[in-house]
Amino acid sequence: MLSLERHEQLLAYLAEHRSIRVAEASKQLNVTEKTIRLDLEFLEEKNLIKRVHGGAVLAESETSLFPIKKRQESHGMKKQEIAEKAKASLVDHDVILIDGGSTSVAFASILGDQPLTVITNDILVASVLYDKEHIQLLMLGGARLGTTSALYSTETTSMLDSLYVKKAFIGATGVSLKNGLSVLNHQHIDWKKKIMAVGEQVTLLADSTKFGQTGLMKFADISELHSIISDSSLDLVTKKEIEALGINVQ
Repeated sequence: MLSLERHEQLLAYLAEHRSIRVAEASKQLNVTEKTIRLDLEFLEEKNLIKRVHGGAVLAESETSLFPIKKRQESHGMKKQEIAEKAKASLVDHDVILIDGGSTSVAFASILGDQPLTVITNDILVASVLYDKEHIQLLMLGGARLGTTSALYSTETTSMLDSLYVKKAFIGATGVSLKNGLSVLNHQHIDWKKKIMAVGEQVTLLADSTKFGQTGLMKFADISELHSIISDSSLDLVTKKEIEALGINVQ
């Protein structure tokens, strides 16, 4: 089993059980305990977990990359600020694509008072838009990606080739000038790369805690974006470094 597969399986287990023991993981993944310890060390360096005696638990810090509901809720004001800025960038009859994630849901929840066409593959995003009179919703189907609210299949990305997307709003787990835009699950890679390719204007929606962080897998360089919308807590130095690449940062 490749290290990437082990890392994803360890994170999936922790997402459900919140803790794991080295001996238990060694048996489940059929590798040595030494290998598991090295895997856990790597994940801790990524700020995803915290090692404890004999195993590991989910990282609960404010800057942890792992999407823990409690921490997401604590960033509600940041996400609302981003949502309001993103909405302000829209004009009537825009055709937009909204990627999955809690910030995207916050964005979708305040839409509806102007005519828009919204494309998404996220169940939660779709659920807050489906009954809004002025929203023409196009839901892209597929199989559920792990425990997320995103649907995906090869047909999902193929459908995007035939659609016009004026403005694409994308999310990322980690945002780093050095390591680019990254996620935790390899299954999200193709979808996000496709969004980057079809969007006439591609905007990253990311709260300030995600900057300077790196997930497991990179899907794009920051320079491939047209703009970034974050919250007012974004470090000024980071903001200027990104703007130096010719990217608009709000």
